[in-house]
Amino acid sequence: MEKQQEINVEIQPSEIFTWKIENFSKLNNVKKIYSDHFILGSYLWRIFLYPKGNEKKDAVNQLSIYLEAVETANESEGWSRDVKIKLVVFNQLNTNMTIKKGGKHGYNAKEICYGFPSFMNLTELHNPEKGFIVKDTCIVGAEVFVSKSSREKQVNQAVNLTVSPVSIKPTKQVDAELGYAALGRVIILLQTSKVKDMNEQACNELKVLWDELVKSNFDLTWLEPVVQSALGMKSYVEKALEAEKLKENMVHLELEMERLKVKSVAAEANLDIERNLLKSKGFKEIDLDYHLAYVSLI
Repeated sequence: MEKQQEINVEIQPSEIFTWKIENFSKLNNVKKIYSDHFILGSYLWRIFLYPKGNEKKDAVNQLSIYLEAVETANESEGWSRDVKIKLVVFNQLNTNMTIKKGGKHGYNAKEICYGFPSFMNLTELHNPEKGFIVKDTCIVGAEVFVSKSSREKQVNQAVNLTVSPVSIKPTKQVDAELGYAALGRVIILLQTSKVKDMNEQACNELKVLWDELVKSNFDLTWLEPVVQSALGMKSYVEKALEAEKLKENMVHLELEMERLKVKSVAAEANLDIERNLLKSKGFKEIDLDYHLAYVSLI
């Protein structure tokens, strides 16, 4: 059995985890709700909140939000980690109005939670004009920076399982390394491949990874639309380029039409000048249509 060693390391900042809470109005009778487990900074976490405020903290008419460290077999007795935290309630109408609150906390076996009993006023949260709840959906986020960690191992340092604004939602097998590895590779591919780079090779690679991932015991309903969209990206890009080319051709044709209109107007003006000049010299006006018809018969 591998001996558990004490570590004291600097961990790089992670991406933000976002939790999309639908049917928020149905939480009137719910005291506390939890997000699914997720990984940030290579450690396991979950968010929980009080939709009507944490009564134990005298948080009346407030939204209370906390970030909890989920203990795993990787922690030894006396484990601890120093963390910089940001908790977020996103404004879906104006990102500049998004509310963020943060601080520092030393997590350990006795202090696994940190948060804000009075994160924001419920009147403001539920005001439809404010933009924090849109279509009965509220979006909450968490961001962490683990500056020190002692007597615990990272869940998986090589794979970052979060991508903003999409969140990870495993159902049961939180420690299923193979499933997480496949999920991590899918997300990394989606993060690093731009729309223009989703060529046939990238699409084939993504399809192989996705087929492997669907065999795992994960709830992938949140990710499937993103993957399917990416798999269809090659066709989309080709059609988009074709549409753009047609637009350019249309612009060129419109410019050519305008040029011909100007040329036609100038020709008509010159014809009027020539006609008036001939009249002034005593020439009679010719029936042009009759003349052209006669010439065609010859």
